[in-house]
Amino acid sequence: MAVLLAIAAFAAGSGLALARIDLRLRDGLSPARENVPLELVYLVTSLSTSTATGQRFEATVQDPPDGVPAQVQLSWWGKAAAVVPGERWRGTVVLKRPHGTLNPHGFDYEAYLFERGIRATGTVRGRPILLADDPFSSFDVAVQRVRHVCREALRQVLEDKRYGAVLAALAIGDQAGVERRDWDTFNRTGITHLVSISGLHVTMLAALAGWAVLQAWKRCNWGGIRLSERHPAQVAAAGAALAVAWLYCLLAGWGVPARRTFFMLAVVAGAAAWRMPVSGSRVLALAAALVCALDPWAPLAAGFWLSFGAVALLILCGGGRWRRRAEPARGAAWPARLAASVREGARAQAALTVGLLPALALLFQQVSLVSPLANAVAIPVVSLLVTPLALMALGLCVVPGLHGAGAIVAAVAHAVFDGLMVPLQWLADTDLAAISVAAPPWPLFALGLAGVVWALQPRGLPGRWLGLVLLVPMLAYRPARPAPGEWRLALLDVGQGTAIVVETARATLLYDTGPPYGEQADAGGRVVWPYLRARGIRRLEHVVVSHADADHAGGLRSVLAALPVFQVHASYDLVPAGLGQAAFSRCAAGQRWTLDGVEFAFLHPASPAGEVPPRQRNAHSCVLRVRGAHHAALLTGDIGAAEEAGLAAGADLAVDVVAVPHHGSRGSSSQALVDATRASHAVAQAGYLNRYRHPHPDAERRWRGAGAVFHRTDSHGALVFASHAAGLRVEREREARRRYWHAAP
Repeated sequence: MAVLLAIAAFAAGSGLALARIDLRLRDGLSPARENVPLELVYLVTSLSTSTATGQRFEATVQDPPDGVPAQVQLSWWGKAAAVVPGERWRGTVVLKRPHGTLNPHGFDYEAYLFERGIRATGTVRGRPILLADDPFSSFDVAVQRVRHVCREALRQVLEDKRYGAVLAALAIGDQAGVERRDWDTFNRTGITHLVSISGLHVTMLAALAGWAVLQAWKRCNWGGIRLSERHPAQVAAAGAALAVAWLYCLLAGWGVPARRTFFMLAVVAGAAAWRMPVSGSRVLALAAALVCALDPWAPLAAGFWLSFGAVALLILCGGGRWRRRAEPARGAAWPARLAASVREGARAQAALTVGLLPALALLFQQVSLVSPLANAVAIPVVSLLVTPLALMALGLCVVPGLHGAGAIVAAVAHAVFDGLMVPLQWLADTDLAAISVAAPPWPLFALGLAGVVWALQPRGLPGRWLGLVLLVPMLAYRPARPAPGEWRLALLDVGQGTAIVVETARATLLYDTGPPYGEQADAGGRVVWPYLRARGIRRLEHVVVSHADADHAGGLRSVLAALPVFQVHASYDLVPAGLGQAAFSRCAAGQRWTLDGVEFAFLHPASPAGEVPPRQRNAHSCVLRVRGAHHAALLTGDIGAAEEAGLAAGADLAVDVVAVPHHGSRGSSSQALVDATRASHAVAQAGYLNRYRHPHPDAERRWRGAGAVFHRTDSHGALVFASHAAGLRVEREREARRRYWHAAP
């Protein structure tokens, strides 16, 4: 019977998920409507997020024409005042299908958009007209309008505070304003889960509300009869706790941790109301089923697995099977009770640290070593002091006449968090705060997970601590390197820019570092370093910056800050203070060196130049040839036809792979270069629907006409070439990692 019920549940869940997937895929942007100006009426349905040049928000298209989805994400460049949920605008919008960079072990932005129901992204053009302001057009819009009012109230008292954005994240779940350096600190200390509205915060607030109602219910009378005699106080308290949790989760944005906590509390409240005994594991399983039923794409988020995994570990540790001795008697002195609580808390934190290690290694390739100590300090301070004070400040700020009191409470909350960050920052700055591990293959991950489960079994199981030995293969894993004389070439998908990683048997070279992504992010930190970390690369022997344009040099600072670099080459002078311990040289034709049987040679520019005018940067790009025992590759920067002709006339350019010059612009990839290289593969690194229209059809036509396979990162994602004696192997990330939510080439 149980097997039949399991099969029926699986069939029902699969059918529901497939039906919703089909509906969402049907609500997509037609290729005919892509990159075409459209006159639309749209309703703002989310908080706006400020960017370096404007703002970004979600909107619902009113009466969408054929081929236009209902839910879109829009960017409004140059708009200073924030748009407000509930505003209805009419104006010109240019839409495109959801598209993001796709790299090995990298973040899947298209999956993120698909999970949120966003079926097109676009930009607002011209001067839209505000038609109306209807904050009560739907329940979801009303909730977002309340969040907007709360955010604006907090901004008035926190705008000049160093950690004001963190307090806003704790109060209403708006993390957009948290600085990148703060995220780095939170990640290295393992307290990222606290700097959001986590399940712990929701449970704490719900418990407080339930306790208050329970005490009041026991003491209040109605018509001379106590309320507890009319209706059980526990049921009333459970209902109040659930109502407060629901409101708080809505204020938080209804994310996966909030949903998980709410549904768990709902199951517990229902069990209390109907007097049904329910175990923690069943509560967790039912909550997971409800989350997936309402959102089949929730498991795509790493937070889903970390959230439910953490609670499962706490249930395992809190089930009484780990306790070495009986708990203190009820009348025991408070030092004994405090010591017991500290002991149990430390044990639970240790279990979380060890239990989540395989998941963190697989998902993020980074494990915090100071997490137990940092959490021991941060959990009580953030959960018991900072979060309640932030919520109190929010409540006071939104009440007319109490703004001054709210400002005082907000200042106190900020002072407490500012003091907490002193030891946390010290921990984050230590060399051993966190370790990076290579992305483990699934068999090693499964082995490590089995070891964790074994090690966390109850006392009495022989040799349970030996389960930790099974973690060693996963933590010590390093991906296979090329053999001597062979190379591995990864042309990363960084949008409109260039970043190429060349690996030999024992060394790694990075050619260009990709573009900046606004004021606080760049390709070096978001794409290059995560890729190197997943490959187990902990140092770079050489970094080549072909020229000073931002789309090639924008990520250099992040790369230099992330890992040691021994030698930097560039076509322009770099500030020595920004190079750290790395040596620097100007690239020039004739320079060459050999690593593990692979020769690297600069073919251009002819000689180091002085100060290069901005208009001549492309012409002075460093051109690098990589030649191994079996194959060769040419990395060309942004040179034009004139420089290509000089190369074709004066050097042996016969190679197998070419990173096409200037992203495949019309004025590059001349016939002289195409004929001289005789390449079998040509790759254009370009952004999806970029404004320069790279790569140009003429450039692509010339490469294809010469017999080369033409690849482009905007259509194929990252390209990885592996040179072996048996042949040249190529892997295109969008083909290897193809999912139904990815945009078709």
